[in-house]
Amino acid sequence: MLEKFLNIFRVPDLRKRVLFTMAMLAIYRLGAHIPTPGVNTDALANFFNQQSGSSLALVDLFSGGNLRRLTVFALGIMPYITASIIFQLLTVVYEPLARLQKEGELGRRKITQWTRYLTVILGVVQSAAIAIALKSSSGNLVLNPGVGFIIMTVLTLTTGTAFIMWLGEQITDRGIGNGMSLLIFAGIVVGLPRAIAELVDVAKTQKFGAFTVPALILLVVGMIAVVAFIVYVERSERRIPVQYAKRIVGRRLMGGQSTHLPLKVNSGGVMPVIFAASVLSAPLLFAQSSFIRNSAPLTRIFDALHPGEPWYELLYIVAIIFFAYFYISIVFRPDDIADNMRKYGGFIPGIRPGKRTSDYINDILTRITLVGAVYLIIISIIPTFLITGIRLNHLWLVGGFFEHLPLWVTNGFGFNFYFGGTSLLIVVGVAMDTVNQVESQLIMRHYEGFSPRSGRVRGRRSW
Repeated sequence: MLEKFLNIFRVPDLRKRVLFTMAMLAIYRLGAHIPTPGVNTDALANFFNQQSGSSLALVDLFSGGNLRRLTVFALGIMPYITASIIFQLLTVVYEPLARLQKEGELGRRKITQWTRYLTVILGVVQSAAIAIALKSSSGNLVLNPGVGFIIMTVLTLTTGTAFIMWLGEQITDRGIGNGMSLLIFAGIVVGLPRAIAELVDVAKTQKFGAFTVPALILLVVGMIAVVAFIVYVERSERRIPVQYAKRIVGRRLMGGQSTHLPLKVNSGGVMPVIFAASVLSAPLLFAQSSFIRNSAPLTRIFDALHPGEPWYELLYIVAIIFFAYFYISIVFRPDDIADNMRKYGGFIPGIRPGKRTSDYINDILTRITLVGAVYLIIISIIPTFLITGIRLNHLWLVGGFFEHLPLWVTNGFGFNFYFGGTSLLIVVGVAMDTVNQVESQLIMRHYEGFSPRSGRVRGRRSW
C-alpha cells in the first residue's frame, strides 16, 4: 500500500494536482480562523454551546464549524448548492434553459456563470439575515450594533462565499476533482477531535456510571458498522448483461462480445442528502430572529421544522427521495444509453433494442433508486436519534405510548453531528470518490491502483 501511495508522487501531473488540492484546502482552513468584524466571538461560542443539538448544528456541520465562530467562511458552500439546485430544477421545467444545457460546453458555461451570479445573490440574502438576527438577538453577540455592522457582515460573508466557490472550482479543474465535496469533507474531518472531546464530556454529564466505557465502546462499534454498511452499499451495483452482435467493418470482424451495464444502487452519492439538508436549512437561519420569536404562529411553524420534530423528519425523508430521483434523472438518461447501444450493435438479451431497452433500463433504475433513497434515509436518521431522540410524545394517538419510554428515547443523547450518519456518509462517499479518481489517474499512466482488482493497464513501451 505504501508503494502504491508513493506512485502518486512519481507522476508529475498527478503530483501537481494533489499538491494543488492540498494548498487550496489549506487556504480554506486558514480562512476558517478569520472572524467577522464586530462579532463577540466568546458570546457567540456560548450561544452555540447552549444550542447544542438544535437545528443550528446541521447548518454548522456543512459550514465546517465556521458558523459557530462566524468566520469569513461562515456561509460555506450552501449558497452555491442552493443555486445549483435552483438551476437544475429550472432545466427540467423551463424549456429554453433545457435547450441551452443541450448545446454542449458553451451552454454549460453559461449556466455555470448564471449559477455564480445567483450564488452571490443568495449570499447577500443569507448574510443579511444572519446580521439582522445577530443584531436583534439578546446576549450581546454584536459589539457595535447598527447599520454599519450589517453592511460589513454582508460584504464579508458574501465575499467569503464567492471565494469558497472559486476554491471549489479550482480544485475541480486543476486539482483531483470533487472540489465542493472536498471542502465539506475537510470541514467535517477537521472537527473530529473536537467532536471526540464533546462525546467524552457528554458521556460524563449523562452519568452512565459503570456503563460509561461500554457505552462508548458500543458507540464506536456502531460507527464502524455504519461505515462498513456505507462502503458495502456504495459499491453495490446491478449489472445488466449486454451482448454485441458480430458485424463486418471493412475487412475486419467486429463485435460478438458480452459485457454488462453497471447501475449503482446509490448513483446519486451524497448529493440527495446535501440537497435536502440545504433546502431545509434555509428556514432554520431565520428561526432565531426576534421577528419570528415575537410572532406566536410563526414560532410554532418554525419550531415544527426543527430536526427531530415529526414534520421536519417527514419533509426530510420526502426531500431525500425526491432529490434521489431528480439527480439520477439528470445524470443518467436511459434513452441516450439505448440509442448508443443500438448504434454499436449492442442489445440486452431478451429485450428489443430501442424503446423497449430504454423502458427496461428505466424500470430497473427506478427500483434501485428507491432502494438507494431508503438507504440514505436510514443513514440520515441516525444522528436524529443520537441528538434529539424520537419526538413523537406530543402527537395525538401515539403520544401516550412515547410518554412512558425512557428520556433518552424521546430526548436523545445530545451527541454531536460528527458522529451521525449524514457526516459519515459524506466523509466515506467523498473519500471513496477521491480514491477512485486518483486510482484512475494511476491506471491511465500504467501504474497499479489501490484496490487489488484494479491491476495494471499494460500498453506499448515508449522509447
